[in-house]
Amino acid sequence: MRNWRVLVGGALLLALLIAAVFAPALAPYDPLDQDLGAQLVAPDWHFAAVGHFLGTDSLGRDLLSRLIWGSRVALTVALVAGTLTALLGTLLGLAAGFFGGAVDVLISRAVDVWSSFPPVLLSIILVALLGTGLWSVVVAIVVIDWTRFCRVVRAETLKQERMDYVAAAVVAGLPPRVILWREVLPNLLPLTLVLLTLEMGIAVVVEAILSFVGLSISSDVPSWGGMIAEGRTVVHEAPWILSGAMLVLLATVLGFNLLGDGLKAELDPVLR
Repeated sequence: MRNWRVLVGGALLLALLIAAVFAPALAPYDPLDQDLGAQLVAPDWHFAAVGHFLGTDSLGRDLLSRLIWGSRVALTVALVAGTLTALLGTLLGLAAGFFGGAVDVLISRAVDVWSSFPPVLLSIILVALLGTGLWSVVVAIVVIDWTRFCRVVRAETLKQERMDYVAAAVVAGLPPRVILWREVLPNLLPLTLVLLTLEMGIAVVVEAILSFVGLSISSDVPSWGGMIAEGRTVVHEAPWILSGAMLVLLATVLGFNLLGDGLKAELDPVLR
């Protein structure tokens, strides 16, 4: 708690969590209700009883409500896709770094080949093949970003297995599986936690990109990327649609990045 990055990043993500969990209670309107008589209404900063604090879109839907409900999509993708990506990449990185030999060569070559593809283009292709939907986005993120974890965890595993505590475990006669899970993996958890927070921010951006091009969730579900796509078409008439969604997206990614930097500074024994 002494690190300001942890405090600021945690506060931003706590606000996101509260908005996602309590969206039905916090949203002043139904995010899908249309009022064609109140199209592109400018923000009302006076909290009027019949006003819209952040304005409305081209269909008369309340933007504040849509931003709050859109946090559910962002948080779901961040948690699910980030966690699955961390699990897959960490397991493969541990195997490559600890066992070496043919296992290391096979996994390392797979990482090299997979990293040669443009990530955004590959994600668009995968979602187009799998079909639109939230879980297709999650699968696409996991398939693309596991190499990030695998490469870093492999390098750190190679470093850790040269440590004296691993040599002592080998001399004690512990089997490789026990050494890997009880000795090496716990020392990699701080690094994995930092990578996980950064990956969650990346997952939010990827989902917004796919929503922007219409390849994420259906159009009747509020999402920040969809709001940015809509706001782009009327940016001169109603700039608040685009700017509101972009600011919330920026704050979320900034929160994940600050939290990751702060955790790295506090959990890394070398930096500490």
